Amino acid sequence: MILDLAKGGVSGQLVTDLCIIGGGVAGQMLAEALSSPTRDVVIVESGGRDFDPAVQSLAHGQNIGIPYYDLDDSRLRLFGGTAAIWGGRCAELDAIDFEQRDYLPHSGWPITKKDLSPYYKQVFDRLGLKQPSAENLWSTINRSAPPFDAEKLDSDLWVFDEQGERFTNPDRASFAHTRILLNATVTDIDVNAQNAVQHVRAQSITGHCTKISAKAFVLAAGAIETVRLLMAAVGKRPDGLGNNHDLLGRYFMEHPHARGGEFLPKKLAQTLMALPRAVRHAGNRYAAYLRPADTLQRQKGILNSSISIAPRLREGEKMELFRAVTGKLKHDLPSSRFWRARYHGLKKLAVKGLELTDPWSSIMNMKVNKGKLGVFAIVRAEQAPNRNSRIMLGSATDRLGTRQVELDWQLSEIDKRSVKVLMETVGAEYRRLGWGDVVLSDWLSETSARWKSDPLISSHPIGGYHHMGGTRMSDAPDSGVVDQDCKLHESPNLFVASSSVFPTGGWANPTVTIMALSLRLADHLKSVLNEPLNRRSESRLQTGYQRPTQQETTTSRLRMRK
Repeated sequence: MILDLAKGGVSGQLVTDLCIIGGGVAGQMLAEALSSPTRDVVIVESGGRDFDPAVQSLAHGQNIGIPYYDLDDSRLRLFGGTAAIWGGRCAELDAIDFEQRDYLPHSGWPITKKDLSPYYKQVFDRLGLKQPSAENLWSTINRSAPPFDAEKLDSDLWVFDEQGERFTNPDRASFAHTRILLNATVTDIDVNAQNAVQHVRAQSITGHCTKISAKAFVLAAGAIETVRLLMAAVGKRPDGLGNNHDLLGRYFMEHPHARGGEFLPKKLAQTLMALPRAVRHAGNRYAAYLRPADTLQRQKGILNSSISIAPRLREGEKMELFRAVTGKLKHDLPSSRFWRARYHGLKKLAVKGLELTDPWSSIMNMKVNKGKLGVFAIVRAEQAPNRNSRIMLGSATDRLGTRQVELDWQLSEIDKRSVKVLMETVGAEYRRLGWGDVVLSDWLSETSARWKSDPLISSHPIGGYHHMGGTRMSDAPDSGVVDQDCKLHESPNLFVASSSVFPTGGWANPTVTIMALSLRLADHLKSVLNEPLNRRSESRLQTGYQRPTQQETTTSRLRMRK
């Protein structure tokens, strides 16, 4: 079922029921949910089985906004995508994240948390993890939540997926009825006068190419690459497909990271144990966080950010050797399976050490390094939708001739103010409980900058590598790019499975929500793909698609096995 375009194994045009462009988490979830002996599905993946620097260079682009990671370092092109280096933090968006908030322009999804809840459950079941919204995770780990005022602060737990290579194996049994094309980068999307996709053209960096025609197509790339394809690959729409209202590429969001403030506890162990960093229970790992309660968000008009608490070096100190080494492995060395294994191995050792010795090892470390270390709030913030934060096309092209992107990442005043209010509230609660004091970081009161990153506060100092927005979901074409079923408003057979559809980002890591949206899209596509291509539907779609015969599908699969 696996074909490598770089080796020239495809002869002629491929015909399928569904073409999924992107072999990351979203594409794989879709394929597993939709593939069957009677439904043909093809995944088209730009990368191969493992990291290839030549293929990875296709992700290169320019940052022209506030400082951000190099774009070719912020996403991986291989089967499994960036999930190959995913930290495994699993959390759901909250109900308030889907709501239209009067104080937050451009907020509100056309679906609710209730619409996504059954799919969240499926995701956690598939991962073999406890679902936070359905479980009291504090009771699960036999601990009590810290006694903060529930109207002001909410404390809960991340649960971690620790199977680092879960999504990098294309030989899984769940792909038995899926054809997977590796090293096949889509460079052209051909549409007709009704903007229905007729076929896509894929190339390898070795010079081989093929065309794929299908009844329906799904862009399941990351947010930046999804926007890039809609802007640069649709030759008949030089202004971009889905861009009638100048919304394509706009409202790009991240989860910016920062140092929120220093805790000055009366009892250090009490503070560290209240929000533990690593707890092992029944084989699963958990870590605590704080977020502003819904009531506080509405009262103060702030965003839904989160903090965790940990000992960290003070600003200006030299980074510890261990963190420098693990950072090098994760960010600077090739993301091949070999180096990923080294990184995951070191990380597991560090986590195991925390589970066995924290908080006492942290207390001892702080005593030994008195003056260098403090207990700080690690901020993982929500970013407000910002029309001027956007993905655009630059003038440079990659080795396959596709224009590269320019990322103009921009933040808003509410992003910083939300963190300040959250930290002030944490400090007030901390003092109310008699636990000590909290001193806010200076940058929260400075007017010179809207944000300040800190390489000593997190292994991801700028943000979580969480690309969201660019093809936002909406009820109407004049306020978004895709509808509530993730179909382009401007196309009858092109869908998007990506965090690019997020209208708002919430506080939670987006991977679980990407999975849930993919499963929801799969349910919708079942009816689309099962609909007979009678004269009425052929007239409506006008894609030129003809369902592959059993002989065509069998012949194609036999070629793959060879």
